[in-house]
Amino acid sequence: MTLAARVGAALSRTVDPAVTLFAARLAVEADALAVLFYGSNLRTGSREGVLDFYVLTGSEPEKGLWPTVSYREWEHEGEVLRAKIATMTLAKFTEAASGQTIDTTIWARFVQPSALAWCRDEAAHGAVSQAIEAAAITAARLAVAVGPDSGEEADYWRALFRATYKAELRVEKPGRENSILELNAAHFEGLLPAAMQAGGIAFVQDGEMLTPHMPASERERVLRWWGKRRRRGKLLNVARLARATRTFDGAARYAAWKIERHTGEKIEVTPFREKHPLLAAPAVALQLWRAKRRR
Repeated sequence: MTLAARVGAALSRTVDPAVTLFAARLAVEADALAVLFYGSNLRTGSREGVLDFYVLTGSEPEKGLWPTVSYREWEHEGEVLRAKIATMTLAKFTEAASGQTIDTTIWARFVQPSALAWCRDEAAHGAVSQAIEAAAITAARLAVAVGPDSGEEADYWRALFRATYKAELRVEKPGRENSILELNAAHFEGLLPAAMQAGGIAFVQDGEMLTPHMPASERERVLRWWGKRRRRGKLLNVARLARATRTFDGAARYAAWKIERHTGEKIEVTPFREKHPLLAAPAVALQLWRAKRRR
């Protein structure tokens, strides 16, 4: 199956109707072109926890830091659905997926499963599909450059994810890459050959063994490209976190839900806490300390 066919089938998968309705609400709110749904809830079909969406809008690619992150709650048929939303332009998403930006999060995230939960029209559908294909090609190129001379498909994906974890601020547990592959086995099976073929990377396949033929000069170019992103990755993560403390719409409600979920302590979201989550943090911490003392 070609990469385009694989991506088309993956994006068109059926998702929970409630998720589709939520995505449509977010799309209207942002005047979006498309909404991608991803994460563990896509795999399990569960509504528990927080649903993950990328809302892609029109206009020119944004400059500076992106995406904008927000949190929403929506009561649907007596059930409260929660979502964390990243919003950015489709144009910048496409650039990032193609490896044209210093960012690594888009292509590393969207070589993994995602579904097109809402789309404005066929033109937007085609543009999103091309971006996801580009993410797979970008990831495959790095997987070949950092992977073994010859090996099974999973060996290259493991090498890729281990490399990208080193460029992130968060620390993943050893073996996290194995979990990704095991939980999404059907998605990754055959994806690397399809992406290499689409990306013009020659290879030989003998049963389950793959032997890519990437010229030494091309491998060096890819590793230089990656080295720059690996060195700057953590700094970019820090900058985004600092920005999020000022721009995360719904941060107080998201934090209150997380605290109650993990501690059982209900945190009241007052107008002051909604507007100034950082200034309110000491009072919340004191409330949690007192609750712990009572218990």
